[in-house]
Amino acid sequence: MPEELTSPAPARENLLAGLLPAVVAYADTHGDHDPALLFPEEQAAIARAAPGRRAEFATGRVCARQALADLGIPPSALLPGARNAPQWPRGVLGSITHCRGYRAAAAARSGDVEVLGIDAEPHLPLPRAVRSTIASQVEQLHLASLAALDGHTHWDRLLFCVKEATYKAWFPRTGRWLGFRDAHVVIQPAGSFSVRLLPGPRIKDVRLQCFTGRWAVREGIVIAAVAATASPITHDPTIGQGLGAAL
Repeated sequence: MPEELTSPAPARENLLAGLLPAVVAYADTHGDHDPALLFPEEQAAIARAAPGRRAEFATGRVCARQALADLGIPPSALLPGARNAPQWPRGVLGSITHCRGYRAAAAARSGDVEVLGIDAEPHLPLPRAVRSTIASQVEQLHLASLAALDGHTHWDRLLFCVKEATYKAWFPRTGRWLGFRDAHVVIQPAGSFSVRLLPGPRIKDVRLQCFTGRWAVREGIVIAAVAATASPITHDPTIGQGLGAAL
């Protein structure tokens, strides 16, 4: 009897699709890669970590190298730097994220983008104590208004995700910490958001005062992406100040 033919499983859409400018390359996966795929320097950097951490670290680096390959950049070790942020090749801005069941990376040439940050979280409500820590009173009212429009989206988790992505975009450009309460977020239900940084350490570059991005909830994951294509440098002495606490 001839063997029954089966159709291959359809390829899963990248959860970052449509959230980033065309100049940004990205890759993602729902499974983990073997840490043996790491460069020796990377293996040494993560040698004392728990097995789960080594697996997510390795998978994030594999995704990052896939994104870099799409930019025509050869593979290299991506070692942890300040605050454990990945050290990308010269002339590249990038971001890595991982949560339960999902890993992703995005990268672009620094001449093409001003900032780049991505974050993914499980689409679950935040614990009440965490929500009160990350959201100002104004933001909590904003979350309530969003919940009145759509009770299925966990808006508090999305707010957390947006602020994490903002920090990942901010830190490589400034080397400074950013607090949850140092960024004011407005979320649009259609899939976009804006972020305004509140007064803090002076940052005169207006490109580092306000950010915009896009968000989506897909396959039980909420994901936020902050990216801005490159533009001429503008300094405004009337702009207040940047930020300063840890996110």
